Parts: sequence; C-alpha cells; structure tokens
Amino acid sequence: MTVAVATQPAFGTRRVPVVRAYRFELVKLISQWRVRLLVLACWSVPGVFVAAVAQQSTLPTDTLFGRWMHATGWAGPLVTLGFSGSWALPLLTSVVAGDVFASEDRLGTWRHLLVAVRSPRRIFAAKALAGLTVILVLVVGLAASSTVGGLAAVGGHPLVGLDGHALAPSDAAGKVLLAWLCVLAPALALAAIGLLGSVSLGRSPMGLLLPVLVALAMQLAQLLPLPVAVRLALPGYAFIAWNGLFTSPVQGGPLLIGVAVALLWAATATTLAYFLFVRRDFTNPAHDGPGRRALTLAVLPFAGLLAGTVAVIAAATTATGSGIEQEKIQRSVATAFAHLYRTQTDQLNRPAVTETQLKATAACSKGNASTGAKGPGNDWRCVVSWHLPGIETTGQAVYQLDVAADGRFVADGDGPKEVNGYFLVRTATGDAPNPLWQFDGNVELLSATPKG
Repeated sequence: MTVAVATQPAFGTRRVPVVRAYRFELVKLISQWRVRLLVLACWSVPGVFVAAVAQQSTLPTDTLFGRWMHATGWAGPLVTLGFSGSWALPLLTSVVAGDVFASEDRLGTWRHLLVAVRSPRRIFAAKALAGLTVILVLVVGLAASSTVGGLAAVGGHPLVGLDGHALAPSDAAGKVLLAWLCVLAPALALAAIGLLGSVSLGRSPMGLLLPVLVALAMQLAQLLPLPVAVRLALPGYAFIAWNGLFTSPVQGGPLLIGVAVALLWAATATTLAYFLFVRRDFTNPAHDGPGRRALTLAVLPFAGLLAGTVAVIAAATTATGSGIEQEKIQRSVATAFAHLYRTQTDQLNRPAVTETQLKATAACSKGNASTGAKGPGNDWRCVVSWHLPGIETTGQAVYQLDVAADGRFVADGDGPKEVNGYFLVRTATGDAPNPLWQFDGNVELLSATPKG
C-alpha cells in the first residue's frame, strides 16, 4: 500500500461518506468499557452527590454557591459546574479525545482503516466528530444529573446571585443552562489539545495526559496575580467567567472574551492536528505519529495566539493591573449587603425597606493601605454603613474579605452580632441561615473605576 492508494480510490471504488465513518467511530468509542463507565457516572453520580450534600448539616461553603444548597436546587448544578471545570472536564476530554487516534497506533489498525475509508481527511473528521459527540453526552449528563438531583432534594426555589439579589426560579434555570453552555468552549479547547496530543505522540501515554496537564497549568496561572489582559487571554478563564452571569447587571464582557479565546484555541489545535495527521506516512507500520518534535513546534502557534490575544485585549479594554481595585470592592460589597439586608429583613418580619432607602456604602482597606488599595489577598477589611427610614443613627457592620485573583471574594461577618455575628437568625418558623453572616461576591475585572 502507498499513500497514493490510500488517498486516491481506484477505478470503480467509492470513498466512504463521512457520516458512515462517523457512525463507525462513534460505535467504536461507545463500545469501550471505560467510555461506558464515564457515561454512566456522568449521568448518575452528580445527582446522587448533590442530593446527598443537600441533606447534610454542613455544606461546601468554600465552593461557589455551596452555601445555598439547602435553600434551592439550582445551587447544585453550579457547585457541580465549578468542580467540573477544575477536574472533571479535563479528565473526560483526556480519556476521550486524547486517545481517539492513539488507540489505532496501539492496535496497529491504521492500514485496515485506510483501506475501508480511503481518505485520511474523512478519518480525521469522523474521529473528531465522534469524540466531540461523546464529550457532549458526558457534559449534558453532568448538567442534567446535578440539576435533577438538586431540584428533587430541595426544590426550585429562588437563587441568591453573587451581588445578593434573588433570582426567580425561571431566571435561575436560564442562567444555569447558559453557564453550562459557556463552559463547552474551554472543554472544546481541551478536547482539541487532546486530539493534537493523540495525533502527535501516538502510542505515548503523554498524549492522553496532555489536556490534564494543560488544564492544571491554566488553573495554577489563574491563581497568580496576573494582569487582566493575560488572565483573560488564557483559554481556561471561561471555566470561571460564568460567575458574571449571576450579577445584575450581567458581567458579560469577561465571559464573552473568555469564550471567544477558548474557541480560538480549539480551532488552532484542531487545525494543527489535522495537518499533522493528513501528512503522516501511513506506509511505515512502525511510524506512530510525528513525535515530540512536531508537538514542540506546535507550541509556537499557541505562543503567537496568546501574545496576540493579550495585545488585543489590552488595547480594547480600560482595566489595568490585576483589575481588583478599592472602588470596585467597595461598590460590590455595598451592593451585595443591601440586597442581603432586605432578605434578612423579610426573614425577621421587619418593616420592608428598599436598597435606595438603605443607601448602603462600604469603606474598604487592604492591610495598611487605607486609600488606593488594590490587588487580591485575604487582608481586605470593609466597614459597611447604611440608614433605615425614620432612624437617624447610622448602622455599621464589619467584614473581613478574602479576594481571589480572579475577582471572586468571600465576605466574613465580624459584627455586630445582631447583624452578621451569628450563622443563624431566629425567625417565626425557626432558625434559618443568616444571609449577612457570610456571602460570596464577584468583582468585574474589566469594569472601569468610576472617577470622582
């Protein structure tokens, strides 16, 4: 057999359509026991986990929306989404996309496949589409299972957003669905990197591990105090940018940039994998891919893509540095406090009050810097002040803040005890979680600090 025979069909023969080759590759993937186990796990484990946690006395409060798992079933799929973006999706893309080409090298079946399909291009398209289909099935299973488990255990009650405002069940359902759709973009980027590793490294297990290693590197990078332009230029940022959907107004800028960047990485990796595959020498049975040299050379386009994306984002946006500034922190804390104060007022059956009437403000400092404070850290301290109608005295509450490099913060109440000093408040129906005791928030990194 020669490459000419493999790519040019003889007289009287016909290439297998991509649809038939795709069905064949999909059956091959689903017939693997590990893929079947993954499908079963994704469609069952998250629902059981969410339902079980929702019935426990302690909640994963260190996880975004974890503190609301007792209050609404819509928190469960968001907790699952946070875990999936960090661990589950990189592992799933590795198992599926990272092995879709390498398995043929291990089994030595390339020549048989070329005889059957008669086109490397169609083989690549069929394998890529089959891997994408399986990954979509796994992601849909994670979202559907966790949603069903949460709603069955707790119910579809309103969800508290990251600025303290309550989302109606219908609004929460739409935002949960949109959040899961947004993380498909970085998942596709990891899947494309898996395809590239599978094509380049052949039998080597490093191709299988490549998406996990890339995802781990991106997670570590997000923990660093990087400039905003660099942070948003990384394809993994879309795994956390969905947080902005749960504020009012929606922090859509970083999310759209994160999704666009992830799709660019997916397209680049898929294109590189395609050209490496169609130029492969299939006449040599010992050849199992271009090797590490080709993968090393493939890093150059990604470096160029990263540099170009950083330059475009830096030129198109106004935020500089880490994007975490004193005015932004103060505005976010005051807004969240005002919304949650109304929630506490309803719990205690006190006279209704609006955010406008409260006129909540926050004065925040970081360490020894009382003015011009900026950057992430766990040494932020905020004093929130508010007014009640008909009362001249100004109320004040203290919070200790832990602000992450990606803009998410946790505000921990530090008194007075009747406002935010206790985990529970006594209501007419019994003890209930105090919404002002501890709450999550999110600072939009790209927003400009208001002047004056």
